[in-house]
Amino acid sequence: MTKILAIAAVLTGALAIPAYAGEPTPAEEKYCDVDYRKYCNEDGIGSELLTLCMRQHGHELSPDCIKALEQAGELTPSEEADAKAHGL
Repeated sequence: MTKILAIAAVLTGALAIPAYAGEPTPAEEKYCDVDYRKYCNEDGIGSELLTLCMRQHGHELSPDCIKALEQAGELTPSEEADAKAHGL
């Protein structure tokens, strides 16, 4: 649970939108579909607005979605460093 909260903190604490926001990976499609439909379905897939929306709802995202976002490189370099510093 602490690991999930730390990842959510990393996601919600960032205001910068990564320049590499693009089409979702298969893992993002699989694990973030419910979260996307619940929180961000008004934002286009692959858009910067979707990235921002998912970050704003980071504390509410499922653990599998958070992991998929992390694996897809949807974290900025500073977020990645924060995640590693917290052992994520």
